[in-house]
Amino acid sequence: MLTKKLDQTRKAFSKGDVEHMKHIHDHHGVEEHTSTGQHIKSIIYGGLDGIITTFAVVSGVAGAHLEAGVILIMGFANLIADGISMAVGDYLSTKAEQEYQKRERQREEWELHHYPKGEKEEMIEIYIRKGYSKEDATKIISLLMKNKDRFVDTMMADELGIPESAENPVTNAAFTFGSFILFGFVPLFAFVGSKLFGWFGEFTFPLSMILTALTMFSLGAAKVRLTGRDWLKSGLEMLFVGGLAASAAYGIGVLLGGLA
Repeated sequence: MLTKKLDQTRKAFSKGDVEHMKHIHDHHGVEEHTSTGQHIKSIIYGGLDGIITTFAVVSGVAGAHLEAGVILIMGFANLIADGISMAVGDYLSTKAEQEYQKRERQREEWELHHYPKGEKEEMIEIYIRKGYSKEDATKIISLLMKNKDRFVDTMMADELGIPESAENPVTNAAFTFGSFILFGFVPLFAFVGSKLFGWFGEFTFPLSMILTALTMFSLGAAKVRLTGRDWLKSGLEMLFVGGLAASAAYGIGVLLGGLA
């Protein structure tokens, strides 16, 4: 989760409340993220992908008027296979990004060690392009060069556009997989109850639709933690996108139902 200060400053920004923003800065420390905040993206997007893809499968099979057992087989097969695929993809992409970051940092450190004058001039030029005078840019870079590690951080961000990242590929993958499975199970819940306990009867698919719609809207609304957008608009947008995917799958199921 984000720290209290960062949460409050974002709320102040969304409302345009300058005085509240000043109060927050005067009475709190530095804005920071806690470790949990790093995984919000994996949780939200893993969950959204899980619920949308699983419900699309459920809709397609339901559109073909197949039995609940078939829906469960197809649904759980998709849930596990796609969950693993998402987790592996998250792991590999994060790992590749970190390997690239590490390699570029080693190169920058090597260049700084063997030719500090050249790196200094390069960074001064970058700051001049940012709008600083040559005199001010020189002062800034000279101060930054007094701390080698922080100077390399600055080169990575300003020269290469690669900010420092402390993400863990394994943890990211675990959060993605867990979120995918958890939210992806929502469209299947009613069918599990129907198959195992005889619940819901002919209302099984409508109930699955309602539960899925509510969850998609909630996840879309929760996405504002990352985007800063209006929660209602974000929730409705996600509901529309998910509904579009499910409608397409249902329509295909209806058209091809005679082949089953």
